[in-house]
Amino acid sequence: MEPAAARPRPLLTAGSVLPQDASRAVLVARVHSPEWDGPCVAAVRGEHVVDLTAVAPTVCDLMERDDAADIVREADGGHVWRLDDLLAAPAGRSDVAHLLAPVDLHVIKAAGVTFARSLLERVIEERTGGDPAQAARVRARVGQLVGGTLDGIRPGSPEAGKAKELLVAEGLWSQYLEVGIGPDPEVFTKAPVLSAVGTGADIGVLGASVWNNPEPEAVLVVDSRGRIRGATLGNDVNLRDIEGRSALLLSQAKDNNASCAIGPFIRLFDEDFGLDTVRGLDIDLRIDGTDGYVLHGSSSMREISRDVLDLVTATYGPHHQYPDGFVLFTGTLFAPTEDRQAPGAGFTHEYGDVVRISSPQLGALVNTVVPSEQAAPWTFGVRALLRSLARRGVL
Repeated sequence: MEPAAARPRPLLTAGSVLPQDASRAVLVARVHSPEWDGPCVAAVRGEHVVDLTAVAPTVCDLMERDDAADIVREADGGHVWRLDDLLAAPAGRSDVAHLLAPVDLHVIKAAGVTFARSLLERVIEERTGGDPAQAARVRARVGQLVGGTLDGIRPGSPEAGKAKELLVAEGLWSQYLEVGIGPDPEVFTKAPVLSAVGTGADIGVLGASVWNNPEPEAVLVVDSRGRIRGATLGNDVNLRDIEGRSALLLSQAKDNNASCAIGPFIRLFDEDFGLDTVRGLDIDLRIDGTDGYVLHGSSSMREISRDVLDLVTATYGPHHQYPDGFVLFTGTLFAPTEDRQAPGAGFTHEYGDVVRISSPQLGALVNTVVPSEQAAPWTFGVRALLRSLARRGVL
């Protein structure tokens, strides 16, 4: 990819990022406050955003409350911002109020290879050693041998075991197939606490990567007791060339500056929005390049291979606790294969791409692709958060 050039920021408005039924949705935001030099927990009420930090100093604290939805709907708040003003402000600047990722002390986890279609693309990355020039040839070979073998297979089932025997006999067994149809899912730590970026911010792709794509995903918000309290959207950026060279490079491929976007808001579970809604989500993707290039894609949670509750159980339980809760990327069906830069090379990002991940129930997460090395440095960590909350007297 060529170096990033000066570019206009995407125009975001309340109407373009809110869920379609925003008047009924219980929405949690985080806002950077120049006054306090730190984040505020906030409720989205219509086109206004209300500071609730005096009631819940962190989003994690709010998620622990059984009455979290009532607090977001009704609690008296402090400062009130116009949502349009927050969206118009440049993200990453400390001197203006702007939206942040709506999570704070949560551990950021991700489940991989949870959809059969994208599972085969992971196998292709591995077989090509991360070389996009070989993708078309390997894709044809894998499709010929595997075909519909994996369609409808429940991971860990006897049918999955038979499929494994067939694929081993064909010399096609892979570590990705193991976590895709085997008994145990892949769950990894995507990014450090407080490192995620929110809607309107730049999202980073490592400068060394030449084969990569966004991963539009539903993200579950889970409290310290393992209860799913709500959901949001996420972009788990995928560096196909680096992970394709070796799965042991997963951290290098997944965890870089600004490589994790979450937002725009957390939608809390209530009588209108619950786990079954998440199971039926359709997540849309649109990429707009600076050269007029447009790519549409989608991911349907109805096609996920493992139920979201199974993914939470694999993450949290007697084997592992999260005292501040966690968020869990649930994987994606989206795996773009159309050529962009050269015949047979498939899709890869160009700097300046505007990535819009949206769902009618969750709104829109919008980010602009830049090199991770040129994204705003991550400087606000746990110590800075504690100092900011202490200055406000809310700890």
